[in-house]
Amino acid sequence: MAEYRIDELARLADTTVRNVRVYQDRGLLAPPRREGRVGLYSEAHLARLRLIGQLLRRGYTFANIGEMFQVWERGGDLSDILGFESAVGDAWSDEIADYLTLNELRSLFGRGVTPRTVKRALDLRVLERDGLRFRVPSPRLLNAGSELVKHGMTVDSVLDIAENLREKIGDVAEHMVRRVADHILSEHPSITGMESEEIAEVSGLIRHVRPLAQQAVDAVLAQAMAEHLNDVLGERFAQDMEELHEGPVDGRGGENPVGTP
Repeated sequence: MAEYRIDELARLADTTVRNVRVYQDRGLLAPPRREGRVGLYSEAHLARLRLIGQLLRRGYTFANIGEMFQVWERGGDLSDILGFESAVGDAWSDEIADYLTLNELRSLFGRGVTPRTVKRALDLRVLERDGLRFRVPSPRLLNAGSELVKHGMTVDSVLDIAENLREKIGDVAEHMVRRVADHILSEHPSITGMESEEIAEVSGLIRHVRPLAQQAVDAVLAQAMAEHLNDVLGERFAQDMEELHEGPVDGRGGENPVGTP
């Protein structure tokens, strides 16, 4: 099992060292294993830390989260509880956030980096402010945009694509999560009241469904891209053929037959 120093743990959980220490002080996170003067955290710590972050973003207080954890720990085996936390809290992507300065952004996107486009990227959560730097939650998304700009697209056009993706994929994800969650939890009206065996069962189902959701989205997106690419190229080809058959227009407003001087 992997072990992490506190700075590594914070980076992987997308939080700060200060927050990790606060959660420990509040009793939400168990203390690390000590090896000399160094504290080492496990994957179970990472899973719980990610879950704490998710619950805080949903508006739960430290007190709410602490009560929830206490109920779980009283009602079930700790390994099953941590397995559930891991199934829910583990990142859905293996991406690790990157950090860039404004000059580094300009080297990637050129003159398209302006106060307006930077603000738009922040609004779309493509970038996040981190002091004098920018945090990049998804380096893959940023790199894809950079490649499109290198091929002649404007930064605004690339941000249009990102905005559309965020909206459409967000709707798809919400629908999928709600339908799957309704199915998985239909027999468990109270998550905190589940028995140890039920926790283990639900954890297994969640872990099984996670890659299936990604595969389904990838498959449908690939089909849709192929269909729309054929449609767009077909339209452009038909337009070119029409213009070719119309022939060049002379200065008197009429058409010269092909081959006529």
